[in-house]
Amino acid sequence: MSTTVNGIDEIKTLAGADLGVTGWLEIPQEQVNAFAEVTNDHQWIHTDPERAASGPFKATIAHGYLTVSLLIPLFNELLDVRGVGMAVNYGLNKLRFPAPVPVGSRIRLAGRVVSAEEVPGGVQVTLAFTVEVENAAKPAVVAEAVYRFYA
Repeated sequence: MSTTVNGIDEIKTLAGADLGVTGWLEIPQEQVNAFAEVTNDHQWIHTDPERAASGPFKATIAHGYLTVSLLIPLFNELLDVRGVGMAVNYGLNKLRFPAPVPVGSRIRLAGRVVSAEEVPGGVQVTLAFTVEVENAAKPAVVAEAVYRFYA
């Protein structure tokens, strides 16, 4: 279930809020291959299922940065921001990849608002994100993401 806020003042009230978790999203080999094409990262652990079957992960895995790129659409499931002129991804304070995302597995995002602070013309929101892999002991991504919303 998504949290909806309208405007800068309501965004500021989110500090400390648990945004919950998204639905599950499957990571198919076709998506991993397409990401490899776009980024020119064709390492066999991502794109060669036969070779990867005998590798360290026993299957192909998603690129870490593919998983990070999915933060945006997954975050949109957690928070619906209305009444702002522009939103920008300001960056990451922290980023770790504790475990791989095997191709064919499903991931979801858990999010919590760490802070919401005024910046000129808007608000900067820092979020603690965890990308969980279904039935896995460790998360695939742990990140602290920073977004800015402007009036």
